[in-house]
Amino acid sequence: MIPGTDDYDVDVTPDPADVEALLSVGPEDVDPANELSFARNVFIPLTTACRYTCTYCTYFDPPGEASLLGPAEVREICERGADAGCTEALFTFGDDPDDRYDRIYDELAELGHDSIHEYLREACEIALDAGLLPHANPGDQTREQMATVADVNASMGVMLETTADVDAHAGRRRKSPGQRLHTIETAGELGVPFTTGILVGIGEDWPDRAESLLAIRELHERYDHVQEIIVQPVRENERWDGGSPDLATLRRATAMARTAMPPEVSIQVPPNLAPAGEVVDCGIDDLGGVSPVTDDHVNPDYAWPALEHLQTIAEEAGVPLRERLPVYERFVHEDPGKRSGEWLSDRIAAAIAADDEDGRRYRSVLDAATAPDSVSTGG
Repeated sequence: MIPGTDDYDVDVTPDPADVEALLSVGPEDVDPANELSFARNVFIPLTTACRYTCTYCTYFDPPGEASLLGPAEVREICERGADAGCTEALFTFGDDPDDRYDRIYDELAELGHDSIHEYLREACEIALDAGLLPHANPGDQTREQMATVADVNASMGVMLETTADVDAHAGRRRKSPGQRLHTIETAGELGVPFTTGILVGIGEDWPDRAESLLAIRELHERYDHVQEIIVQPVRENERWDGGSPDLATLRRATAMARTAMPPEVSIQVPPNLAPAGEVVDCGIDDLGGVSPVTDDHVNPDYAWPALEHLQTIAEEAGVPLRERLPVYERFVHEDPGKRSGEWLSDRIAAAIAADDEDGRRYRSVLDAATAPDSVSTGG
């Protein structure tokens, strides 16, 4: 049984036979994609406070040192991103801060908010006003928390990381795979297009990786809401000296992800954390969100590649490169009445449908998605 699933009432039980079958998959068993995609984003670290102290993470700051971006700072970042041709505002912060972060809660109160999710909603409104589509990745969330911000997000996400109980999650409060899966399930129940994935090299083994991918697939089969799986290798930094997975491990894990997921779910390997060009033949079809404006604040030692580098990866693979929005096209174009909720709120749908005369690029990006030629990497 996956740790924590009973605690969070998540009914996810990958079949052991499916786990064994997935373990037999290698790069030679998958076909390369016929195109690669990417999104232009700005990375907005709303707060560096986090209740977890994972040993591989440099993002969080301890109580007394954690920061909170103010509304003016959020707006300035979003406006720079919009001016640079970005379409996505990637909001991230550590999981809901615990009571040790008194200063963060005092700052939130000064801004008129009782919780970080209330403030996230304001930040998403700022992004929309500036001409960007929000994609929030705020860690584990309750149904109430996600519902607070779902209608002002084009998509959302959280990394499952692993279904294993690993020592890298040690601390005052350990991450629970069951809670992570509950967040992914909640997104499905609320009709939120969702990105998730696995973190490779934090102490899990191959059966854990297979089980993690199959657990995500089981939830996707139930709700049809997963848009992308990220296969992310852990990288060494000032807090993690446990090594990084080698290329053979990354290639095998990527091929397993492609095999586990149905065709409509994209597979991404982050090009600033892995040699993406070396895994194109393992089934990836996306290079993730890349920013021409901001750093990768979760992995500050590993700069985003220039957009021209993504074009080089695609050219060497012999496939076109195209730009996408933070929400995948099928959620924009499909009939939203197929389930109890709509994929996109009226606010997000209206923004995407807006004319380009207001400076937004959403419609032009969607229209270009079907073009046979590769995209321009110019700003």
